[in-house]
Amino acid sequence: MGLSIGIVGLPNVGKSTLFNALTKKSVLAANYPFATIDPSLGVVAVPDERVDKLAAFSNSAKKIPAAVEFVDVAGLVRGASEGEGLGNKFLSHIREVDAIAHVVRVFDNTNIIHVEQEVNPVRDIELINTELALADLETEEKRKEKSRRSGKPEVGTPTKASGLSDKPVLYVLNREAGGHNLDEMRDGRWERLMEWLTEHNAQYVTVDANVESELRELHPDDKQQFRQEYGVLDDGVNGLIAAGYRLLGLMSFFTTGADETRAWTIPQGSTAPEAGAVIHTDFFTKFIRAEVIAWDKLLEAGSYAKAREQGLVRTEGKEYIVKDGDVIEFLHG
Repeated sequence: MGLSIGIVGLPNVGKSTLFNALTKKSVLAANYPFATIDPSLGVVAVPDERVDKLAAFSNSAKKIPAAVEFVDVAGLVRGASEGEGLGNKFLSHIREVDAIAHVVRVFDNTNIIHVEQEVNPVRDIELINTELALADLETEEKRKEKSRRSGKPEVGTPTKASGLSDKPVLYVLNREAGGHNLDEMRDGRWERLMEWLTEHNAQYVTVDANVESELRELHPDDKQQFRQEYGVLDDGVNGLIAAGYRLLGLMSFFTTGADETRAWTIPQGSTAPEAGAVIHTDFFTKFIRAEVIAWDKLLEAGSYAKAREQGLVRTEGKEYIVKDGDVIEFLHG
């Protein structure tokens, strides 16, 4: 099950700053290309109010949210597929992730260098996409050449998901508080970006990586005041994490009790036994049935006993497709 998202983009678009905000883990985020040479890893909790509410409902001793791994991949440049910059190394790091968060700079700031000399989001996106496609083409040519040299016929074909350019992508539009943001300047660049995203049916979120990175050190009581001062009212990082989780085709079901409330991660479309397997293999191999209730229905009932009295707790078999937000108790032989 894929759980890793690589943060990619041109140098100096805010990748490492965003990574800092995501993981509360400091990595080098200097104002020059190639500040990040080796990828940094961070496991990030998926924000989910359902975990908090269920934990309070059950008076759980602990709560465990779902998690996603983010990988800070160093900046790609034009010609990366041919080894420019640190291209080959970076491309190999992207191959190892399951999805891509493509950070796109959408603000002008003469104090922050842009490797292409000017901010042009559509060009920047297409530059990265071209390098990934060229790298895929080179990999395919090498595979064919190896087959020709060996004299052995190719066995099977690579899966689509193995290609860099075929990985699911979430575009992260990085603004700057107090800066010259393209959506406010209305000089055509933002409009062309929106047209491009619509035309390609692309998923995107908007963040202010710098503000979010500064917020990570503040006490929760001070964060809202800070957001108001900078005019960044929405939690862009939480939106990014949740969108990344969906991008990977994942969802959560829950178990809750006095010991713990936990969000369990499964692929969308999983059956009850497949969901049970993430807890213990016996729940798959020796599955008998599952008792299921939607998380909000459980809270509305006030207790499991009342939920059962009201007929809200359902007994489901092996064919049941788990829904996002189900609270499940598994019975096995």
